[in-house]
Amino acid sequence: MMGNNREFICLSYNLIGNGYFQKLTFVVLIYFSCFAINQVGASIHEYQNQSFFRRSNSFFFHGGSEGLYASKLHVDPDKKPSPEENHLNGKSFIRFESITFRRPKESAEKKNEMQQKTGLVEAIIVEVKDREKIGGSYLHSAAICCTPDLSKEGSCNVGEVIIHQDPNYPYNPQRIQTFFEGKTEETTMVLQTVEINHTGMYYLYFMFCDPELMGTTISGRTVWRNPEGYLPGKMAPLMTYFGLMSLAYLGLGLVWFLWSVQYWKDIIQLQYHITAVIGLGMCEMALWYFEYANFNATGNRPMGITLWAVTFTAVKKTVSRLLLLVVSMGYGVVRPTLGGVIFKVLLLGLTYFVFSEALGLVENLGNIDDLTGKARLFLVLPVSLLDACFIIWIFSALSQTLEKLQIRRSMAKFALYRKFTNSLAISVLLSIAWVGYEVLYFNAADPLSELWQRAWIIPAFWNLLAFVLLVVICSLWAPSNNPTRYAYSEETGDELEEEGISLTSSSVLLAGESANKQLERKERRASNADLFRLGEEVEEDKRE
Repeated sequence: MMGNNREFICLSYNLIGNGYFQKLTFVVLIYFSCFAINQVGASIHEYQNQSFFRRSNSFFFHGGSEGLYASKLHVDPDKKPSPEENHLNGKSFIRFESITFRRPKESAEKKNEMQQKTGLVEAIIVEVKDREKIGGSYLHSAAICCTPDLSKEGSCNVGEVIIHQDPNYPYNPQRIQTFFEGKTEETTMVLQTVEINHTGMYYLYFMFCDPELMGTTISGRTVWRNPEGYLPGKMAPLMTYFGLMSLAYLGLGLVWFLWSVQYWKDIIQLQYHITAVIGLGMCEMALWYFEYANFNATGNRPMGITLWAVTFTAVKKTVSRLLLLVVSMGYGVVRPTLGGVIFKVLLLGLTYFVFSEALGLVENLGNIDDLTGKARLFLVLPVSLLDACFIIWIFSALSQTLEKLQIRRSMAKFALYRKFTNSLAISVLLSIAWVGYEVLYFNAADPLSELWQRAWIIPAFWNLLAFVLLVVICSLWAPSNNPTRYAYSEETGDELEEEGISLTSSSVLLAGESANKQLERKERRASNADLFRLGEEVEEDKRE
């Protein structure tokens, strides 16, 4: 914030800051949450009789903000494009469609019927780095709209928003003016497309300076497009990322399938659960890829695919956390069943699914400006608290499982769980570090999203971390011809296993024990016979 333009910049902070102070407050709770997978975004911004708000001596409405890449020529010599494709191919633009302003009837009746221009509304398109050019900072004034005193200096026109134009870049910021005529209550913007020739984060504001227009509303929509499609700039790399993650899950699923087929007779219950998580992850990534591809082609988020993608994400997150929890409890390793605690586990999982699904739907259905920082925090808080419950329960269960294994001297299983615990601890530390990086760098140091070209790595990290943790679990509990090394067995079985005794050696041991018992019986019989003879000799001595 610089100079006297402070109020306008505070406005941008309020609209775009995304509530980073709230995130900072709950950083401890959300460090394990992978929910932040996708930021809200839609390239078609719709306005339905929405009102303007007062700021300084102006009235404004925030029409949207997106990262846009510069237009580029992209002509395929082997393909003859249609007129529509010719118009859009390689173009980056903001298009105003059916934008209508409606002023109060009282305001319209005060005007002269014969007067042509009786009210002005301006659409201001500004790149974030040029935000200082809006308002009177260059004129040593706190005003956003031009005043009579400033007009006398010849620097602006009364009734218009003050814009300082750079002679080298005369069209940035850019203004589009729309006038009311006579006593009409409505006016409509001319259908207009503004081409973007410089890569940057752009904001759109509709503004007016005449206090008599107070109560004016806006309807219509604007369409924002990048050279490669309608995906917002900060979301565009995620389409490729989801495609690659789909292939990664497919590869993991193929390896796991081949393992399972090779040792299908020795598959244990836990490995079926791992298979389910791999399948859910594969479907989740594929659905997000197709959702983004459709979004990129049409500019709208397809309701059906989005619902399925959000649901698969919520299911996978829930099942993944439940898998971590039951593994930590030693299910199938130190206990054959979960007993009465299964109801608590299922209740926690069901609660987590409901809140996770609700958060995903609100985040991914609608336009980019539909969800404020405070509203999102209200939805994130229950998911964060439930994640914290999972974390505490998982590490508490791990501690008890390790203690049991150490008491039983099941060293092979103890080593397995030590590796699992270390992997979880590393993932938690990475999560905490990444949330700190996100809060302190992307949000606190970049409240106006100037780093939008790198914003996609935030949700991508959580998906990648979940995938890596799944790979670790797959490697630790991989199918093999010796499932007893991590499967549940009676305590005596565990002791035999820890001594490295095979089935053959166990038979030899049993045979040896049987022979020893027979020898002991013979010795006892011989001892009894000797005692009997000794008794007879004593009796004979007494008779003599």
